Amino acid sequence: MQRFANKTVLVTGGGRDIGRACALRFAEEGARVALSYNRAEESARAVVAEIEAAGGTARAFRADLTRKADADALVAAVKEEFGTIDAFVHVTGGLVGRKTIPEMDETFWHEVLDLNLTSLFLATQAVLPMLSHGGAIVTFSSQAGRDGGGPGAVAYATSKGGVMTFTRGLAKELGMRARVNCVCPGMIATTFHDTFTKPEVRERVAASAPLKREGHSEDVAALVAFLASDDAAYITGACFDINGGVLFS
Repeated sequence: MQRFANKTVLVTGGGRDIGRACALRFAEEGARVALSYNRAEESARAVVAEIEAAGGTARAFRADLTRKADADALVAAVKEEFGTIDAFVHVTGGLVGRKTIPEMDETFWHEVLDLNLTSLFLATQAVLPMLSHGGAIVTFSSQAGRDGGGPGAVAYATSKGGVMTFTRGLAKELGMRARVNCVCPGMIATTFHDTFTKPEVRERVAASAPLKREGHSEDVAALVAFLASDDAAYITGACFDINGGVLFS
């Protein structure tokens, strides 16, 4: 299926895990893929090489999307390379660390909110002038944005709740100009959980899920590709859970 033939898709945070899976899925469906990375240069270059080896077109650009100058430069580089953006997928984000309210300082609080929410604002602001009419934006929240997250995840959960509200507000603001939807992953087997979640917690969550497993990055990429495609032409402002049935909302 070539739902994105002759289209350009920008995937931020496209160098690993879910971002990587999204970049590969869009390329498989015919898209020219621009992906951004901050620290994961080696893996981002590997994604580009994999896409090109399969006959696709991809470019990787470094950008710290918590900085307006970097967001603007990223979009300018994509414009120079590909001319337009037809779909924008913002995967950039992260937990940073687990800290309770007494353990946090202002620097940590702002770091988490900037990484997850300010980056989305700045990247969206940069992308909009060159997003094709009728294009699509897919944002990334989390199950934590629904249920408050696990221990020490108040800042992260708050930022991801903000992503959902941003999505709804932007969908209203853009109207027919572009559709805007959000995905809310639960326990997906990624380096995020390798770093921040104990193995016994992962096992317990997977066992409690109706589907009895962790999710895979490719599961999420399939949902993202649907939301970015014309198959989702009458969907905007929606936030989709993808967690194996652990949480219904």
